[in-house]
Amino acid sequence: MSGTGDKIKGKANEAMGSAKQTAGKAMDDKSMQADGAMQEAKGKGQGMVGEAKDKVDDAREELQEQREKRDSA
Repeated sequence: MSGTGDKIKGKANEAMGSAKQTAGKAMDDKSMQADGAMQEAKGKGQGMVGEAKDKVDDAREELQEQREKRDSA
């Protein structure tokens, strides 16, 4: 359950959202700016989900290591 995929998707959405905002500002298109802001926010959320998944995986691995140490003692 690695969070790498979520973090990659998140970075891509952040970059695309930022680009849309910049293009929207250049064209004075408020709708495009808003879409870009929403996409960037979505990307940040995806990145946070990825980080959370990685933390869960790390905790699971740590728990497994502790169990193995306990069982071998």
